[in-house]
Amino acid sequence: AHNPIHHVESRLKSDKSIIEKLRRKGLPISMDAARENINDIAGIRVVCCYIDDVYSVEDMLLRQSDIRLIKRQDYIKTPKDNGYRSYHLIVEIPVYFSDKVRPVRCEIQIRTIGMDFWASVDHQLRYKKTIGADKDIEAIEAELLKCAQTVSETDCHMEEIKDMIGDFEKI
Repeated sequence: AHNPIHHVESRLKSDKSIIEKLRRKGLPISMDAARENINDIAGIRVVCCYIDDVYSVEDMLLRQSDIRLIKRQDYIKTPKDNGYRSYHLIVEIPVYFSDKVRPVRCEIQIRTIGMDFWASVDHQLRYKKTIGADKDIEAIEAELLKCAQTVSETDCHMEEIKDMIGDFEKI
């Protein structure tokens, strides 16, 4: 009766981004180096309505026999210093070619609509941008952190309302 997934987005890292990342890591520019050292060439973002849906989706994914967990990072229970919240999985999935099956790494980000909103706006406002003086940066970062905390509180409140409705429907 309840679909935990609101929507899904996907992307493939561009050749330019792959090369830049290999250079930053001091690695050779080759397909093998990219395959062995870059975990987010393929990326999937699963956006859920509620925090408990995030953990349900993670559980469903990891129960699949063809998905192998490489790494997990829970930025919901332990947010980044800037307020970023999301649940990250690095997984290996089989990709079928005409003559072979090759395991490929993929980053899966699972987050709520609120977390996705905040991360999108934060990215738009500051990612790879130069912002005035240090004083300005500190003020902007403090405001973004306040917004992240507000979004987190709203996520928790929405989950409480959902649970209240669920309890009411059981009567």
